[in-house]
Amino acid sequence: MALIQKSGGINGFVDFMLHRLRLVSSQKSSLMLSYFIGVVIFIESSITSLIAGAVGRPFCHKYKIPQAKLAFVCDSTSAPISSLLVFNGWGALLLGLISTQINQGQMEGNAVSILIESIFFNFYAMSALVVTFFAVYFNINIGPMRYTKYMPSTKQTIINTKTSMSYMILPITLMIVLVFLFLYLSGDGNILQGSGSSAIFYTVLSTLIFTLIYYVPTKNMTLSIWGNTAYKGAKELFPIAMILLFSFAIGEVTSELKTGEYLASLADENINIYFLSTIIFLVSSLISFSTGTSWGTFSIMIPIAVPMAITMGVDVPLAIGAVISGGIFGDHCSPISDTTIISSMASECEVIEHVQTQLPYAIISALIATSLFVLFSFY
Repeated sequence: MALIQKSGGINGFVDFMLHRLRLVSSQKSSLMLSYFIGVVIFIESSITSLIAGAVGRPFCHKYKIPQAKLAFVCDSTSAPISSLLVFNGWGALLLGLISTQINQGQMEGNAVSILIESIFFNFYAMSALVVTFFAVYFNINIGPMRYTKYMPSTKQTIINTKTSMSYMILPITLMIVLVFLFLYLSGDGNILQGSGSSAIFYTVLSTLIFTLIYYVPTKNMTLSIWGNTAYKGAKELFPIAMILLFSFAIGEVTSELKTGEYLASLADENINIYFLSTIIFLVSSLISFSTGTSWGTFSIMIPIAVPMAITMGVDVPLAIGAVISGGIFGDHCSPISDTTIISSMASECEVIEHVQTQLPYAIISALIATSLFVLFSFY
């Protein structure tokens, strides 16, 4: 992603959407463009927010759109889409956490297939995307959003570049194709039986080599710039590597302490199994809201939720889906969340205003998700 950003491919894509297609002619079409940009750029939640904000900001000024609305669109398409299309760091983290549970003997099965099944139960992310779409398309303003106003800014920046968007499109397309190819190869013809970690590793390595033989010969960047950019991009992943390391450590500790089994024994006496996934969703939401991190919530709750689900006879992918949904919901509502802050920054909106205006929509999505968790618990 550091190389793609350095190549100018993202700016070329934004320029193509802004100046060549010319699809925007109103407030609604402006926000819909940012919405679809947020859905298309699913590689990383922060990048999703930044690009959607970069696309929508010029139109905010042109059509006097309240910045809070743009921040709402940026935030509501970042984490949800990244957690649904998991060809990214989100998928790597979840795959690692699920694999850890399998390796520790907590459950059986293939990590990739369990992750894919869990995604279908990521009800909050799905609800948030649907609610945001209807809110933008039908101009539904509820709560504080009814009173938010456009604020003029001196930082009006319209992206205009001659760099081809192929520098972004080709590597991302190749990466998506190669994920399935390596899953197919490592699974001896069965994608669901493939090694997720190996597939991601070889995909990223292959895509990295592709950028070398594509960017340098086309004089997009020199070999030195390519190397320095790749190094800086890798260095930025160090904190994520530490999160993964400590999250696996937390998972090991909670497994050794039998935390999940203990909570399951308490819940088995006091909680109906049909409400377990809903409770997992609510607890995950609380942790995520308090800490401002969905990834940290996944690391804490998956080692607890999986043993609870197995002990009480609840579908494991449903429980994992509840953890993912709760992590995203709490993250959406939290004023200390990185995606909340980045979405506000990218849209030139105050953080507190963004939190207040987005909260009613997030609660509606959460209520829909809660209903679905209860409903699917009966199947």
